[in-house]
Amino acid sequence: MPANETAPPVKKKGRRARLIVLVLVLALVAGLGYGAYWSVDGVRASFPQTTGQLKVPGLTGTVEVKRDARGIPQLYADSDDDLFRAQGFVHAQDRFWEMDVRRHMTSGRLSEMFGSGQVETDAFLRTLGWRQVAQAEFDTKLSPETKKYLQAYADGVNAYLKGKSGKDLSVEHAALELSDDYRPEQWSPVDSVAWLKAMAWDLRGNMQDEIDRALMATKLSQAQIDELYPPYPFDRNKPIVEGGKVDGGKYTPQGGAAGGGTGTGTGTGSGSGNAVGTQTVTPTGTGTGTGLADNATAQGATVGLRTQLTALSDTLDKIPAILGPNGSGIGSNSWVISGKYTTTGKPLLANDPHLSPQLPSVWYQMGLHCRTASAQCQYDVAGYTFSGMPGVVIGHNADIAWGMTNLGADVTDLYLEQVKPEGYVYDNRVLPFTTREEVIKVAGGASKKITVRTTNNGPLVSDRSEELGTVGTRAPVASAAPDRGDGYAVALRWTALDPGRTMDAVFKLNRAKDFPSFRAAAAEFDVPSQNLIYADNKGASGNIGYQAPGRIPVRGQGDGRMPTPGWDSKYAWKGGKDGNTGYIPQNEMPWDSNPSRGYIVTANQAVVETGTGAGKYPYLLTTDWGYGARSQRINDLIEAKIKDGGRISTDDMRTMQMDNSSEIAALLTPMLSKIEISDPGVRAAQKLLDGWNYTQESDSAAAAYFNAVWRNILKLSFGDKMPKELRLEGSCMNVLGNGTGPADDLAKTVRECGTRDADSAQPDGGDRWFEVVRRLVKDEKSPWWSAPAKGLNNPATTTRDQLFARAMADARWELTAKLGKDQSTWSWGRLHQLTLKNQTIGTEGPGFMQWLLNRGPWNLGGGEATVNATGWNASSGYGVTWVPSMRMVVNLNELDKSRWINLTGASGHAYNAHYTDQTTMWAKGELLEWPFGKDAVEKATVDTLTLTPEGS
Repeated sequence: MPANETAPPVKKKGRRARLIVLVLVLALVAGLGYGAYWSVDGVRASFPQTTGQLKVPGLTGTVEVKRDARGIPQLYADSDDDLFRAQGFVHAQDRFWEMDVRRHMTSGRLSEMFGSGQVETDAFLRTLGWRQVAQAEFDTKLSPETKKYLQAYADGVNAYLKGKSGKDLSVEHAALELSDDYRPEQWSPVDSVAWLKAMAWDLRGNMQDEIDRALMATKLSQAQIDELYPPYPFDRNKPIVEGGKVDGGKYTPQGGAAGGGTGTGTGTGSGSGNAVGTQTVTPTGTGTGTGLADNATAQGATVGLRTQLTALSDTLDKIPAILGPNGSGIGSNSWVISGKYTTTGKPLLANDPHLSPQLPSVWYQMGLHCRTASAQCQYDVAGYTFSGMPGVVIGHNADIAWGMTNLGADVTDLYLEQVKPEGYVYDNRVLPFTTREEVIKVAGGASKKITVRTTNNGPLVSDRSEELGTVGTRAPVASAAPDRGDGYAVALRWTALDPGRTMDAVFKLNRAKDFPSFRAAAAEFDVPSQNLIYADNKGASGNIGYQAPGRIPVRGQGDGRMPTPGWDSKYAWKGGKDGNTGYIPQNEMPWDSNPSRGYIVTANQAVVETGTGAGKYPYLLTTDWGYGARSQRINDLIEAKIKDGGRISTDDMRTMQMDNSSEIAALLTPMLSKIEISDPGVRAAQKLLDGWNYTQESDSAAAAYFNAVWRNILKLSFGDKMPKELRLEGSCMNVLGNGTGPADDLAKTVRECGTRDADSAQPDGGDRWFEVVRRLVKDEKSPWWSAPAKGLNNPATTTRDQLFARAMADARWELTAKLGKDQSTWSWGRLHQLTLKNQTIGTEGPGFMQWLLNRGPWNLGGGEATVNATGWNASSGYGVTWVPSMRMVVNLNELDKSRWINLTGASGHAYNAHYTDQTTMWAKGELLEWPFGKDAVEKATVDTLTLTPEGS
């Protein structure tokens, strides 16, 4: 146990025990036990008042809340303060349980709500210090105007909370109140700012890849790892921006002002060692490494690092992922078409962020309108908001529209730290830790105290695990490294741990009127780093644009692909020219405006091609892009539509969002169809692929069979060769001993089971694996096609076609077990189902409470790395793990003809009519009308609530 922990980590059963107590109480509240008071009044007491009048302290004038038939509100006020005060009030009406859980999570205080089972999670989040960073942002970085808006929003939330008991807020709060006398505290402005840290955490980039590569090094060679992380295919899949350059401290897009020079920056090398030794990156982007993993003692030497990174990965799996699992699925689609190629004559902009399916959805649709524009009332904006945060995150105002996708920049680095009793080693000196004590209050139990230790590379995340506390007694290091002493700790350097101005950027985006003001707002969008697309209605055909914002580190040595030595300043992040130490200057970040092709697509592909020379970007953004399967499909759909003078309509944009075409199916199906199969049952399944057009509709038997074959190809060729730390928890296999102990020497076979959480197990089947297989299928005798025999009916394989044939047989019998022997009844949707789970209790409560709070399943089409990205992890099954969390199409010619949809509904109350009233439409790919102008909103309004000043 680490010396700075006062108690060992509490196991998950403590959390479950408390949840069982809560759900028993909740069962009473929901009417399963004690009569009509709880069964009717107890449930409906928390439903929002949507008509009549309510007095709200602090308002200076009246605010109208106009809700349409789906409960989506449009707010009208005469001052900014009143507008955001009312937004806080309305968010709390519909979503306060969600808001309360989020703020406890971001501040590392879940144990106060759910008991001892959350202590380990809270300790990790306290170590990261999200709340402290949010407080520092509010105190030192945000503008006075933003602080005023945040305070007004908080006042609105608190006005709603005033005088309410648990059952007046939600059935979940009623359960907490009865079981532990829980009372929500007042909302604060910092609660809103801290939500941005959770957003940044879930979109943090390649941290999991960094861990995975290091763990792979315990079993695979560097050459094998490189095959599993191939370079981005720039020759096939276009980046977002092409042909721009950095010159004189500014980025100029293709077709912009002329200028010479190639800028400065780091290369993009990948070392041949473990990157824990010394590594140099050459100017051309190639690297050489001398890590200990290159020599004959590597297997034994990596055990310590393996232990600590495994424990860190396990810890990450336990952190609540509000936006979704951090893997290949976290992404999004967005694209914008110039008015030159639309039926409306002005731009069309589409966006659908791919996030974890949540109930309620992470998004809340809303309009914020000033009755009359003035210096005191500046907003006329509508779109998708986050409950708990003022402003609109994605949407449009009267002049511009904007969307976001995850840029995927590498903004995290893991540093090995050489620890001594008096501090940590840095450039041959011992520096003292910065320390702070944290007290974690535990509902129903004693408080726990931890000490957080921080180096100049960030907090020691390894302090939060008993396994990590022993840190690397045999970690791989080069001879130049210092004595390991008591071992190595692991520190996390992450851009979001430096105070920033993203909250300022949100309000500036909401007010932006043109591309320059949009770019000025984007410059302050520090974290998470997003691809921001733009459209406006100016001029004859409007304008379109793109900006890459965010803090992205400039590294010394190393490329962020592997953990690096924290004791050597050569690996530290370097200073940027704009005074923001360690970051690429914002003026040198890529952007584009009205490109000649007439459209811009962002779908997590490479932003630019990096390197030196003409058309290359001189800074390293990441080496772990999405591989462009979705983005290139969108490019191809657009090109096909505008070819020979064709134009794109709003409905065309919606159709593109629902495109189910599978790139990997198009590659592999012709090969699979040619394989000779002797078993009649497998041959009958193979015939399903004849004539299939590679689209994954919900009712498609061919899609069901192909995806099962794909899953089994991945398992046989890659999954069974992964170290147990990357394989699915509970997946067991016999392996030869590794010679590290008396009970498992090389002559003995041992039973080895996977340990990885279902959301992050590998191979996950994302478009990185598309690219891996695309490159390997050309080599029919690659060692990856080798698989050992398994019983009489599964002989060993040594070639591609042998492995494919075995995967086809395994898939046939897997689907027989899951869907029945009669393949005419098979369908992709029966395998590929979405169940929406209520936060906390709906996720881990007993079955009957999940039945009460959760909704579904829905049978879905789409799939992994398709435009309709209903993602699934091939290692763990076919269930949907991430989705287009919303969809929108903005019509810049006539904003009232824009369209939108949410995954669930406006309400977070389980029995409210608007809990999931948009989901079935969403599943079908349908969109709702999106009124914006006053007349359109009035026409759509079914309920009006007037909020009035106290005393009026």
